[in-house]
Amino acid sequence: MNKFLNDIRGTENPISVKNKIINTTIILFLGIALGAFSKYLDLHQADLPGMLMAIDGALDIHNFLGRFAIWGLIALGISIYSNSAIRASVNVFVFFVGMVTSYYLYSNYNADFFPRRYAMIWVGFTIISPVLAFVCWYAKGKSKTAFVLSILILAVLFNMTFVYGWAYLEARSVLELIVYIIGIIVLKRDTVRCSVLMGTISIPFAFILDMVIPFHFG
Repeated sequence: MNKFLNDIRGTENPISVKNKIINTTIILFLGIALGAFSKYLDLHQADLPGMLMAIDGALDIHNFLGRFAIWGLIALGISIYSNSAIRASVNVFVFFVGMVTSYYLYSNYNADFFPRRYAMIWVGFTIISPVLAFVCWYAKGKSKTAFVLSILILAVLFNMTFVYGWAYLEARSVLELIVYIIGIIVLKRDTVRCSVLMGTISIPFAFILDMVIPFHFG
């Protein structure tokens, strides 16, 4: 099993215990800060200074943060750039624990509102996030298996970014489109040809995935 995993991604990059603790702590506080900021923006949009309100009005930032694409991209980045698959699992789990906890604590104690059903969806995703992060870490390898993983991840990101049907295709917002482009950059292969192939193949995979799991956290 270890040989198979090493063939996908290669050897892990060891770091000291001190650096592991520092990195994970930073990621935890990043999650806490972003979760609280997201809920603050949701509750206090009208109280923002003029320029920030104008930016939010043009880009719909508070609704964007309430959807899943940006959080999926952050989790992907944490996974890919962790030094091992296990570290990816730990870091992504810690990030979502911090983000989800601060978001709903802020909602409960500052808005007297706790959407239990929606919160349970995020709690469920947080629980399975270590497994998803473990898999995502291998997507930047050089093997065919890693290439397929990158296609599947990009297909999921495509469905988080676009709404489509038989006669239309539209991005949910400019910000989601930017997220999708950054996702392609994060997952890019060694050559432009392979990167284009990855992006092209991911689209029909996204359509198939949409028929199987038509839930995008949008």
